[in-house]
Amino acid sequence: MTGKTHLAGGLALCVAADTFWLTNSATPIYYVAGMAGALIPDICHIHSKIGRRLPLLSRVISSLFGHRTFTHSILFLAIWALIFHFFFGGYLMVRDGLMLGMISHILLDATTIRGVRLLYPLNIRFRLPLYIRTGGAIERVVFLGLSIFILFYSIETIIKWL
Repeated sequence: MTGKTHLAGGLALCVAADTFWLTNSATPIYYVAGMAGALIPDICHIHSKIGRRLPLLSRVISSLFGHRTFTHSILFLAIWALIFHFFFGGYLMVRDGLMLGMISHILLDATTIRGVRLLYPLNIRFRLPLYIRTGGAIERVVFLGLSIFILFYSIETIIKWL
């Protein structure tokens, strides 16, 4: 998936959670964290949006793990959850946004031909039965659908903030 689709996916999952679970009580930082979380797993790819911003870290992670392995796994999510639990326990909106963004990223990449190594370090690739090509026409349709979802379900939240 491209960066813009990941951003839309992270934001859409945060909007869905806020609409159907948090009952529109999330703060703007929650949404910003969701979009950041949607980019974090691609730190393992030096040409990704986050990889270009943090090239040294991206190169190190890429050489240690490769693409769509550790940073696209349940282990990676668990480590982030533990870091927040022990060091940033009071920042629940940030934690929730980041986690939802990362989950959306992994789910979206599981819809691509390469899939993800969700159970890293096990060498098992997970791919959803219907998969798409990164940057292709179907991904643009997915991006459009996510964008429409975000606009439709975030109107109430935006009005509340105004």
